[in-house]
Amino acid sequence: MSQLDLRAPMRLATTIRPYDWGSVTALPELFGTEPTGQPQAELWMGAHPGAPSTVGGVPLDAVIAADPAAALGPGTAARFGGRLPYLLKILAVARPLSLQVHPSAEQARAGYAAENARGIPLDARERTYKDDAHKPEMVCAVTPFHGLCGFRSPAATAGLLDRLGVPGLRPWIGALRDGEPATALRTVFAEMLADAAAPLRAEVERALLAAGDPELAPYAEIARACPGDRGVTAALLLHHVELAPGEALYLGAGVPHAYLGGVAVEIMANSDNVLRCGLTSKHIDVPELMRVVGFAPGEPHRVAAEPGGPGEHRYLPPAPEFALARHELDGERAHELPGGVPQIVVCVEGEARLAGATALRPGESAFIPAEVSTTRLEGKGTAYRAAPGA
Repeated sequence: MSQLDLRAPMRLATTIRPYDWGSVTALPELFGTEPTGQPQAELWMGAHPGAPSTVGGVPLDAVIAADPAAALGPGTAARFGGRLPYLLKILAVARPLSLQVHPSAEQARAGYAAENARGIPLDARERTYKDDAHKPEMVCAVTPFHGLCGFRSPAATAGLLDRLGVPGLRPWIGALRDGEPATALRTVFAEMLADAAAPLRAEVERALLAAGDPELAPYAEIARACPGDRGVTAALLLHHVELAPGEALYLGAGVPHAYLGGVAVEIMANSDNVLRCGLTSKHIDVPELMRVVGFAPGEPHRVAAEPGGPGEHRYLPPAPEFALARHELDGERAHELPGGVPQIVVCVEGEARLAGATALRPGESAFIPAEVSTTRLEGKGTAYRAAPGA
């Protein structure tokens, strides 16, 4: 550990997670590498103990733990208990991710403690809470990206379901049209996920696959990808959101969502707590998910890019753990990066260079300890930079 210099940027060695929803080709095409023939879903950059990046063979969480004040800065170290507060990823989505939700900080602490008290190992398949932290997150599209996010208004969803022409949906349509919105959504969502609804879900799937309605097309895509899954019908309650490259979406606690396709940079609080109810082969915990979901309908929370310096676009979501910047490097002007806070820079196109670090090619990243004073980012291409939020 003593050979590591916290006064200079550090190149990271990272891990790619091979989840079954990942693309076989997207990350190799983006990074200019050979496909492995297996799905490559998530490139992790950070200090989460589940898959920490390494510096010179040393896990980044260990580097930080050895000198939190130098690595994170005294303020960030005190604010976040000596931990890097965010986790940065690149996602490559080829088929739907699980229909899921993330807990609040209070829910995460209580759930983690309860599962520990029951003696459930952290690596057990039935484990729901992997740590005691909440997991707000934001995705910023690198390619066209789309997914589901938050509950549509019940009245609008009633109209959408009505267009499927499935007689068995009439009780749910009536509840959505006539009931108090949050109560109606809770009731219908729970009934859609129940085992007793399996025959009706099969009818809905057949109707989706036969529909030529453009508004129903994303849900038909889910039905084709996940036949017989309880999450297919429940997905119809959620907004479909499309992001053009450079557009961003924020998801707070309790917001149901599922990403469907494309490549994006994702940043989140340093947690791996996910509660799932469908569209997955992983552990499903419907009762706990129902306790955590917020059932108020609302529009998806898009985060507009704010101008920084020339070629810099900043995304500032309402999460204290993280902020994100996109740097368009023109080969001439250097971008001055602030000091005093822990940052991770990842190149997604072309080449990015940091003083004290070798050039970063697509998919390569570096950690900038807080001990580093202002440094320069230059090159020709596109890079993203993660930092703690305000």
